[in-house]
Amino acid sequence: MPSSGHRHHLVLYTYMLNHWWKSILGIGVVLLALAAGLGGLPNALPQYHFLWVSDSILWVVGGAGIYAILLAFFLIAIRKSAYVQPFKSYIRLATPFLRMNISYRRIRQASSVEMQHLFPIDRYKGWRRKLLRPLGGQTAIVLEMIGWPLPRWALSLFLSPFFFPDRTSRLALLVPKWMEFSTEMESFRGNWLDSLRQPGNTAQSNLLASLSKRKR
Repeated sequence: MPSSGHRHHLVLYTYMLNHWWKSILGIGVVLLALAAGLGGLPNALPQYHFLWVSDSILWVVGGAGIYAILLAFFLIAIRKSAYVQPFKSYIRLATPFLRMNISYRRIRQASSVEMQHLFPIDRYKGWRRKLLRPLGGQTAIVLEMIGWPLPRWALSLFLSPFFFPDRTSRLALLVPKWMEFSTEMESFRGNWLDSLRQPGNTAQSNLLASLSKRKR
């Protein structure tokens, strides 16, 4: 069996960045056009009286516009870089700013649930409802874990609220091909559990027994 599975990119991460880069690009273009207009029109059309704006303000507005445009291009470049990937003894969740390994011994079980059941649309308003509506019918893999690999507040800095169905240690992973990801993950996890059952491995056998008791 290979040492690692395929990378399954995180749909939610890509979806949100697709939403934000367009808005940020629009803001950048408007600011840049505003700075160019306020700075160039008085010279191009001296017969008209335009609002006088100091050069320092024009540079600030123009610089903000350029920064916003560069940020939009950066978001375009990283929008598909977030993924989840199964390995022999853990699952790796990676984003441009977070790389976290979730050990199989931490996972109680994995189940498939539609996003609209995890996050009822009627519960949300405004931009959150708008973001969630197109994803409601898609299926996510939910990992029920024995505690978080990192503090919940730290994960919230890098992951959308729609990764967390509730306040328990559950993580929702929305990938393009959820059945393929689920099958691959369970295959790796099954092999890992089989390795714990090998004769003569007392320490690992005790760990397996402990996991079984926790499931009950």
